Formats: sequence, structure tokens, C-alpha cells
Amino acid sequence: MPTRKPLIIFALILLGSGGAMAALNYRPSAADMTQSAEKFLAGLSAEQRAQASMAFDDPARLDWHFIPKDKRKGLQIKEMNADQRKLAHALLATGVSKLGYQKATTIMELEKILRALEKGMPGKPIRDPQRYYFTVFGEPGSAGRWGWSVEGHHLSLNFVVDAGKLASITPAFYGANPAEVQSDVGVGPPKGTRVLRHEEELGFKLLHALSAEQRARAVIAEKAPNDLRAAGEPQAPDTPPEGLPVSAMTEEQVTILRTLLAAYTDNMLADEGAARQAEIRAAGIEKLHFAWAGADHPGVGHYYRVQGPTFLIEFCNTQPDGAGNPANHIHTVWRRMAGDFGIER
Repeated sequence: MPTRKPLIIFALILLGSGGAMAALNYRPSAADMTQSAEKFLAGLSAEQRAQASMAFDDPARLDWHFIPKDKRKGLQIKEMNADQRKLAHALLATGVSKLGYQKATTIMELEKILRALEKGMPGKPIRDPQRYYFTVFGEPGSAGRWGWSVEGHHLSLNFVVDAGKLASITPAFYGANPAEVQSDVGVGPPKGTRVLRHEEELGFKLLHALSAEQRARAVIAEKAPNDLRAAGEPQAPDTPPEGLPVSAMTEEQVTILRTLLAAYTDNMLADEGAARQAEIRAAGIEKLHFAWAGADHPGVGHYYRVQGPTFLIEFCNTQPDGAGNPANHIHTVWRRMAGDFGIER
């Protein structure tokens, strides 16, 4: 995947006088997140800060979605100057891994392709790589609870810090349209870019590794659903897991599943991803279920779900891309079964 300009900007911020090694060893913490949020707010005008700040208990904190919207909470990148945009990107980089940051910024850049493909089409939503909104909830600090989010088309990342520790990172949504850039349009990521390649390919790999009997248990519907369940709702669907349990998988299949899980946890901060993997093991990996719906090959709508006692992954690729190519438009989400947004069920 190509390196885009926002990632270069952040790399320069990291490098400073410390050199490349300092950037390679950088491991953001909740303290870094707090400091970055403070710097971001301090760099705004009074009017901008009022737009970017909300009370932690404001109901709008739970109002998330990945669809194009005319208006969202927070301050959009477009309304920031160059220095403020660097501070916003520095904050984003404290919430995710380098890989997660690269995916997020590339997703933003895909808006350029949609804008080019849909130019002149009536009724189409605004496509703009600067139409992503940053919001801070409460007062960043080492005591108490506060949070922040970055959201726009195909990206919704939500965080809560409690008493100086990262308490919640869900819902965490990444999407891509086009899922694979199939032609060069002169702007945006180049032909061949696949932001969510591993999330899709590993799902197919696990499905194809199943025996006929196992597949019969894993496939819950011949047709994929139109989209993720509970999209935009404050909590994940609280329904029993479906599909094939890990207890009925071979060692090789479990290895593929573990790699699939890593495709999601690798988007997280290193310590957070390790904690989520440890949480899955503690709850019992044998309790995980893999469910599939739709086609077993690309280009036709397909969907999968991985659910365990602690988390839920959903992947959906059913919609066409901006050029009309079928099933080339991915939605993915990681949610916490005990409760998103730092709210226990």
C-alpha cells in the first residue's frame, strides 16, 4: 500500500531531531493521547474549540456512523489551518497503530476517487478527504473520564480514557470504496490499492479451508446482508453467536482464524491489540464462532462475522463501488460485547 501525504506529515512530526529510530520505536500511550488532545485543543481558536469540544455525557458522543452525512459533530479538517491539521493527525496517530493510521488516512484519500467518478452525478453526497471531524468529549487529563473521536465517510474511531488509562476503543469502523482501486483516475490512491485486503482475503481463506460439513455449519445465509448489523447504534447486537465454533475447527483452520483476528487487532495500538488478544484467550478461543453469508468468491456480495464472549467483528462487501463494479465496497467493524463507548451493558 502506498504511503500518502498525511502519513508523511506525521512521520516528520515524529522524527524531529530524534531521527528515524525514534519514530520506529514510538509506542503511543494514554498519556500521549491526553497530551495530544490538549495540544490539539490549545491550537484552536475559541470558536473552533467550542465546535470541537463537547461534554463527556453529551448524547452526541454515542451518535456514530460511517455513511456520508451533511453534518457531523466536531470540527472538520477543512476548517483547520496547516498547523491545526498536523495536531489533529498527531492525535489520530496516538489512537491507532502505524498500520491503522495508514489505513485511516488512505480511506480519507479514497474520497478523491469517489469525487472524480461521481462528478456531475445529481444527488450524490459530498466527497472530500478533508471532511473528517475531530471531537473531544470532556476535559483531557490524567484524572476523570474523557474521550474523543474522529469520524467521516467510512471511518469512525471512538476512544475513552479513564483515570489516565485507555478504557475503550469501540466502535472501531474502517470502510473502503473502492475496496480495490481498479483504475487510475488521476487522483487519490493508485490502481491496485486495497486498504482492507487482509480483512477480505483471510475471510475467504478460512471459508475455503473448511470441509463441506464445516462449511454447512458456517454458512448462515446464501445471500449476504445489505450491511452490518446495528450500524450507528450505541451498542453491538446482543445476539448468540452463529456459525462454526472454533471447537469444531482443525489446528490449521484455527491458525487462519488467529491471523484474521490479527488483521483487526493490528490496527490498534500495540498494547491494546495485545490486551484484546489476551482477553480472547482468557475467555476461551474455543468459544469463538465464524459465520459466513453470500458468495464464496470476490465480485459477488459476501459477509462474515467472528463473535466471541468479549468482541464482535463484522465484515460486509455487497455494494458496488463508485464506478459500478459489483461488491467492491467494504465495511468492517470491531465492537465490544460488554459495551461500546466505555459503557457497560
